[in-house]
Amino acid sequence: MKEYKLLSPGKIEKLSLQNRMVMSPMTRCRAIGNVPNELIAAYYEQRSGAGLIITEGTSPSPNGLGYARIPGIFSKEQVEGWRKTTTVVHKKGAKIFIQLMHTGRISQRLNMPEGSRILAPSAVKPAGQMWTDAEQMQDFPVPNAMSAEELQQTKTEFVTAAKNAIEAGFDGVELHGANGYLLEQFLSPVSNIRTDTYGGSVINRSRFVLEVVAAVAEAIGKDKTGIRVSPYGVASDMPHYPQIDATYNYLSEQLNLLDIAYIHIVDHSAMGAPEVPLASKEMIRNNFKNTIILSGGYDKERAEAEIESGLGDLVAFGRPFINNPDLVERLKNNWPLATDLKMDLFYSADDKGYTDYPVFKA
Repeated sequence: MKEYKLLSPGKIEKLSLQNRMVMSPMTRCRAIGNVPNELIAAYYEQRSGAGLIITEGTSPSPNGLGYARIPGIFSKEQVEGWRKTTTVVHKKGAKIFIQLMHTGRISQRLNMPEGSRILAPSAVKPAGQMWTDAEQMQDFPVPNAMSAEELQQTKTEFVTAAKNAIEAGFDGVELHGANGYLLEQFLSPVSNIRTDTYGGSVINRSRFVLEVVAAVAEAIGKDKTGIRVSPYGVASDMPHYPQIDATYNYLSEQLNLLDIAYIHIVDHSAMGAPEVPLASKEMIRNNFKNTIILSGGYDKERAEAEIESGLGDLVAFGRPFINNPDLVERLKNNWPLATDLKMDLFYSADDKGYTDYPVFKA
């Protein structure tokens, strides 16, 4: 019987993992009042067969709470709520990173607390709409272009959130630099039309991202800091631009110099988005000496092939973990995967389509 590297122990820097399977970050909208709860802890506990769990996007500040019912980690109550999750996950042998996601311009005021502001690199309105519990689907508004003071304050919020995550028991932090949220909004000349040192050239557009990464790494340790990127992604109204490869070439070189734990490359082509060219993945792999996590529509055989080829060190699985809480055991034993994925319940508020998927009974 074939021995799969995917299912054998792995590591991220000094962190030992029970296998090389990662549970992808997936927004699930169960944090009532933006506070992680027992239901969320139960969801992650069920999926603790993974070597590494990366949580759903979690806001570092009230300004980043763009979606309905997403969690934060900027209050004492949120830190205590997340501790419930880290405790049960660790008891099952998995490691867990929190994903820090500031939604930036991909926000709706109806989803945000009083006194918060929708911030972005520039006042460029994204196309599209967002769900709000109060008034259902609503257009995105024009965001506020961040002032110099707001740039500094937002960096501070990321650092404080990262420290809070370690206090809550997380093994590390993944900065969400993908899918059209705040950090990627700085990288793209479509959403970033600034004329100061944070806009214009590839170096300037990368500056805020690298400053946030460096500050978080200094605060909690570079071995506990990762970032997710989505070159060629189009989520959240992020059209392609001519300097994509130049941007991610420079960014990955600089991330390598910062010596952080990992880069997590997401490719959404399995869901109909443009494919990330193999050459782009190879470029990042060649530039960055530490761990590479690959994600996007993987099955067991393809994941194994890309680990064996050296393109990635770990592979993340998203939707298969939703309706297969015991995904790792199913792959180990060649048990069939569940097919009853309740997509209409992805972002609802209760346990249905969340913690009610059964494990396989042989």
